Amino acid sequence: MAAALAVAGTLPAAAESHGPRDVVRKGLERLVTDDQFPAALAATVDRDGRARNYTAGVADLKTKAKVPVDGQVRAGSNTKTFTATVVLQLVGEGKVNLDAPIEEYLPNLVRGEGIDGRNITVRQVLQHTSGLPNYTNFMLDAVFGKGRHTYYQPRALLDTALAHKAEFAPGTSWSYSNTNYILAGLLIEKVTGRPLAEQITKRIIDRIGLRHTYFPDVGDENIREAHPQGYHATKPGAPLEGVTELDPSWGWAAGQLISTPSDLNRFFSALIGGKLLKPAELAQMRTTVKVPDDFDAGAGVRFGLGLTSTPLSCGGVMWGHGGDIPGYHSAPGVTDDGRAATVVVTADWAPTSKGFTNADALLDTALCKK
Repeated sequence: MAAALAVAGTLPAAAESHGPRDVVRKGLERLVTDDQFPAALAATVDRDGRARNYTAGVADLKTKAKVPVDGQVRAGSNTKTFTATVVLQLVGEGKVNLDAPIEEYLPNLVRGEGIDGRNITVRQVLQHTSGLPNYTNFMLDAVFGKGRHTYYQPRALLDTALAHKAEFAPGTSWSYSNTNYILAGLLIEKVTGRPLAEQITKRIIDRIGLRHTYFPDVGDENIREAHPQGYHATKPGAPLEGVTELDPSWGWAAGQLISTPSDLNRFFSALIGGKLLKPAELAQMRTTVKVPDDFDAGAGVRFGLGLTSTPLSCGGVMWGHGGDIPGYHSAPGVTDDGRAATVVVTADWAPTSKGFTNADALLDTALCKK
C-alpha cells in the first residue's frame, strides 16, 4: 500500500511531528544546535504510507521567523534526475538512442581540446563518463560572487567548459560534471523543438502532480511560495550571508529547479515506482557504475543515468541524487518498497566539518527507523 501511495502521487496529507522520541526530529534539531545550520527540514513516508513533515531552526536569521512546513527550496542538482528522466522518455519514444554519439543530435557543437562529440555517447553524458570538464569549476564568482544576479544562456555555460581540455577519454573514467546536463538539456530542446522548462513541466511536474515544484522563468530570482532563507559563508567560520535571491540560470538543466521536501519524495517515488519511465528505460537509469573514492559522495554510492544508489544501514539501497546550490543542501532518497525521505539544510557551506555528513546520515536514519 505504501508503494502504491508513493508512486501514484497521492500521498496523504502529512502531519508535522513533534514527538520527543522521534529520531528524525532529534536529528534535525542537532543539525541546528550542533552543526549550526540556520534551518533544517525533512519529509518522510514510512512503509505504511504515513507521511510526516519536520522543521527545526529559524527561516530567517534576522527576524527569527518560523520555518515553513514543507517550504520551497532550491533543489540544485536534483534537477539532473528530472532532466535525465525526460531524455529517457525520449529514448522510450524512439527519438533518442542512448548509445548514439551526442553529435547525432547536436552536430558540430561539442568540440575542444581532447573533446569531440562524435566520440561521446548520450549514455556517457547522463552517466558522467564523458570526460567533459565541469563548467562551474570556472564560474565560482558567478555562482557565489558578483555574478549571482547575472543571466547566463545555456550555450555560454557550454562554451565555458569547452574552453578547457577534456578530463579523460570518453568511457575511460568517471567525473561529476554539470556540463553533461547542460548538453542533456540542449539535446531535449533539439529533439523536441520545445523549451526545456516546458518539457520538464509537462512530462513530469504536471503528470504526477508536483504542486510546489517549478522551473523558474528566465530572470526570476525569487522563490514563489513560503520558504526558508538560504545562506552562504565565504569560508569556514565566516558569517552566514543571505543568498536566497539569485539568478539560477547558471544551473539550468543541471540545477535550476525549485521544489519542496515532500515533492522531491513524490518525484523520486514515482520515478522508482515506474510511473515516469517504461521498464526498459528505468532499468537503464538504474544501471550504475562505481564512483571514485575521491569523490565525496559517501561509502558505496554508485551512479546510474541521473540517479544514485546508496547502501542503507538497515539493508538494501536508497535511490536519489542530492543537490547543492547557494543557500541550500538537499538529500532525497527512496526505496523500492515505498519508503521515502528528504532532508534539507539552509546553507550550502556546512558551518561545521561534519555538517553535511550528519545531514546525509539523517536521511539513512529516516529511511531505516522502525
